[in-house]
This record gives sequence, C-alpha cells and structure tokens, in this order.
Amino acid sequence: MSHQDAPRVRRYEEQRWLIDTVIGTVGVEWDQARVAYMSAPGGVEAAAEFRGVAARIKKYADIDREFAIQARRREAKAKAAEEAGNLVSARESYFVAALLWATARWPIHTATDWLLELDEKMNACFAKFIAFATRPIERVEIPFGDQFLPAYLHLPQAPKDGESFPCIVTSQGMDGCKESAVSIYGDRSLERGVAVLALDGPGQGECFTRRVLVTAGNHGDAVATAYDWLEARPEIDGDRLGFRGTSFGSYFGAVAAAALGERMKACVLAAVCHEPGCNTIFNLASPTFKMRFMYMAGYADEAEFDAFAKTIDLRGIAGDIICPVLTVAGSDDELSPIEHTYDLMERIKSPKKLIVYEGARHGLWQSASVVAGENPHTVAADWLAERLLEGGPMASERVHVDSTGAKTVTSY
Repeated sequence: MSHQDAPRVRRYEEQRWLIDTVIGTVGVEWDQARVAYMSAPGGVEAAAEFRGVAARIKKYADIDREFAIQARRREAKAKAAEEAGNLVSARESYFVAALLWATARWPIHTATDWLLELDEKMNACFAKFIAFATRPIERVEIPFGDQFLPAYLHLPQAPKDGESFPCIVTSQGMDGCKESAVSIYGDRSLERGVAVLALDGPGQGECFTRRVLVTAGNHGDAVATAYDWLEARPEIDGDRLGFRGTSFGSYFGAVAAAALGERMKACVLAAVCHEPGCNTIFNLASPTFKMRFMYMAGYADEAEFDAFAKTIDLRGIAGDIICPVLTVAGSDDELSPIEHTYDLMERIKSPKKLIVYEGARHGLWQSASVVAGENPHTVAADWLAERLLEGGPMASERVHVDSTGAKTVTSY
C-alpha cells in the first residue's frame, strides 16, 4: 500500500451526509470528547479556545481547516510574545498552538502533503515550547526495526547528582498523540515524581504519517524497545518502569504487559478497548474509527481489514500478564461493551484492580459518577506512583462508583 492510498469504508461513503448532519446538530464531539481531551493539557485558556473552534464547525470538512486557522492565530501570539520578551506567555501559546495543530490532523486519513505540513507545524511549536519550558523535556527518536518511534521524555525536574526517576510510557489511543500526553502545568505524573515517556507507537501520531504500521501485537515490541532505551538513561530508574494506556492504548498496554513480563512494574488501562475483534468500534460506532485504523494498519480494502481485525484479541495473552494492573472503565462504554473488560480482568491472574464508573461512557467524562467520585485520572496517577515508588503487596479488588460518588468494593 502506497502512502497515498486512502481506506475505503462502505459506511463512511454511504453515510457521509449523515455524519455532516450529526456534526451540524450535536457538534464536533459527535463520536467522542476530543475537544475536552485535546485541550485539557493546555488548561482553562486552551479549553475555551478549543470550544470556540468547535462552535465554528458544522460539517466534517470544517474540522482540519478551522483548527488550523486557530493554530495559526495562537502561533502568531506565541511569536509576538517571544519577540516582546514575554517568554512565559510564549511558552504557553506555543504549547496550545501545538495542540491545535495536532487536532487539525485528526480528520485526515491518508498521508497527504497537508498532513505532513500539519506535522511540521506541530513539531515546530512543540520545539519552541520545550525551549522555554522550566522542566527538562527531550525530543527523542527510538529505533524500531528499520524505522523510528518519536517520543518526548518529560522529567519531573532536573535530576540531582545520582538521582533517577521511575518512568511510565504512555499510549494515547488511535486518535491521540504524544503531544497531548503531559500537561503544561501540574501534570499528575510529574507532580508525583514519575517521569513520562510520551510515545507515538505504531500507527499513532507521527507514526501514522511515517507509515510505521500497527499490527495486533507490535505495541509489545514498541514498548520493549522504549524500555531498552529508558534503561540506558542515567536519569531513569530502569527497575521502576510502568505504562499508562488510554482508549485503544488500553489494548496496546495489555499487549505490552503480556510481552514484557517482569520488566513492567505497573500498568494502567483506561477508557477501555477490550472487545475481541472490535466489532462495536469498527462496525457500529462512527465509521471514522474504522477508516482511521485501516490506514494505521496499512489496509485500503475493507474486507481484508475485517479479517485482520479478528486478530485483535487479548484473550489468548491475558494470562501472560504478571505485573499489577489497574483498569478504569465506564459501565456504559459505547465503543467497547463492559462485559469484555470484565472477562479480560478475570483472565488476568496478577494483582489487579478494576474501577467501573456507573453510567460513564468511553471517555470517562461528565457522567455523575465521574463528577461526584474520585477523578479517574487522579486515581490512576496515585496508583501508578504508589506502585512505582513504594511497591509492596496489593489486594485484587473490584470497585463500583455509583452516581453519588459512593464506592462499593469487593474482592476478586
């Protein structure tokens, strides 16, 4: 498949008019809360700006154009602030501009010149953010066969002599990217003393454009080579490495945990994608999910992809996971029915904790249980820090968070 071949998805071609109608009616978050999760790392100001862009979007073709328009505006603000010597303002604006450029890439499902330009603009803005950041951030290229995986290594602070940090590798799912993995201020992992390697794994982020294709199992290889790289870094404690996966990253994370054995000390799987074969997300949800994953995996023909999708199945490897696992899910996940996560957790024999938020959808956002209960991102950060910094025995349990925020805990 050449880099110019676009996926052909029957439902997308037949229902494009319907997608446009739904976007015009309910907005750009018709399929998931992308405005919320892409703006969140930039804080309140970024959230307001993203909402302003969303209000201008009335159909699918508007998405990349409107986010690119706003990215140019924010980048211009960053340059003006830099020229005026206001480097804190410049830092913040370059970061938000990078998030806007990254979001503009999402609706493009083939490696066009426009997508390559968006990648370049995103990278340029993020590089400027790094230049003005007050904590260590490094752009890295991790060897992966005859290709490379781009990543950013974020440290909580400049290490003291002999100091090393525990570290997690993050995977943001099929629609996410490394740029949105760490908050500009007050990041939950960094604040707890845990470094973050924000990775674009096969098919994700820049790998989508580079044609580093995803398979059912190669995120295990990707995280293994990332761990190899981290273990060689003096500022990283190679004996305290974990993983945090969100959305399809919850599948990739389980694959990696099964492959890495004792090298992975803790694994968080959130906003789950655990259905064997992924029928719900690929065939019942918005057809844009399937179209994107087809290009991530290198398929233009839908029938060939359908055969490939059947290999996306954790049931045969769940028993190989030996590290502690925290899974955080919504009971009403519309992209991966919750019963498949229940089944996966039963198959995992290592210490485990499953937290289910009553009434919450895939994105774990806005439901009463999430608002009233413990924030799922905070819970995950606390758990990872505890496992990587302290370790020790862990009880296996299920936690149900109801709509009042009350928890019911039972043992496995």
